[in-house]
Amino acid sequence: MAKNKPTKPKNLSPRIANRRAFHDYHISDKYEVGIVLLGSEVKSIRNGQVSLAEGFAMVEPATMEIWLHNVEISPYTHAGPENQHAPKRQRKLLAKKREIRHILDKTTAKGATLVPLAMFFVRGKVKLEIGVGTGKKSYDKRQDMKKRDADREIQRGMSRRV
Repeated sequence: MAKNKPTKPKNLSPRIANRRAFHDYHISDKYEVGIVLLGSEVKSIRNGQVSLAEGFAMVEPATMEIWLHNVEISPYTHAGPENQHAPKRQRKLLAKKREIRHILDKTTAKGATLVPLAMFFVRGKVKLEIGVGTGKKSYDKRQDMKKRDADREIQRGMSRRV
């Protein structure tokens, strides 16, 4: 008998998603950017100890840099006292100048903001998916909930038929 080929190990690192962003905002464009982190922050992200819910990003037009605000990365429990980090510190996002200019053009419109959508690993590096979002009104949220419920009922009906 032929031996089975060894399978590649699955990426066991988590994908931390901000589900609240899709509830509160209409997301028009998405960008994948890098993020400048400390070692203890990377280990906390691997453990899934991140809260993206209240986070936002801002472009500084003078320096053409993107900064991430209000994202909480909990301190790593096994880090020594000299390796601890502040949980809600500002973090610099890494993108090409062309992308930053494009993002700046999109966010200068009234009501547009940069929202962190997900944090994940790509070849050992932490990446952040940010989206340009405009706020939803309460009636938009209700319509989305009705549509989601209707879709769920349709799926249930289809599964019963099969």
